[in-house]
Amino acid sequence: MNTESISPEKKEHQGKKVKRIRELLGVKQEDLAERLDTNQQSISRLESKEEIDNDTLLNISRALKVPVDAIKNFSEDIAINIVANTFQDEAIGYANHYKCTFNPLDKVVELYERIIKEKEDRIRTLEEKLKNGD
Repeated sequence: MNTESISPEKKEHQGKKVKRIRELLGVKQEDLAERLDTNQQSISRLESKEEIDNDTLLNISRALKVPVDAIKNFSEDIAINIVANTFQDEAIGYANHYKCTFNPLDKVVELYERIIKEKEDRIRTLEEKLKNGD
């Protein structure tokens, strides 16, 4: 009977991490390729690699303007939590500090009143022209 145990540790896929960070930053493969003075196919191959050498990781981190450790230690769950918490904090802060200085409904009413007045003036002008035979 074979008693070999398979290591429960799952090896980190650095290429996928690079791809996810690039996507989160809104950088296309072509853009990253240009920054690294290479082509899009090279970036595609790079993102399929399980392990990327340190020099390449350093160049990628500079091109994406993120620390190398951010790539090495990237976790989808942590990134989602950071983004969600940051967005929630900013949204709450904005809602607490925003004070509207006018009633938007009043502005809509003013706009319609002005439109009606302009239409009435136009009708009056046209009626005068009809009476005068112009």
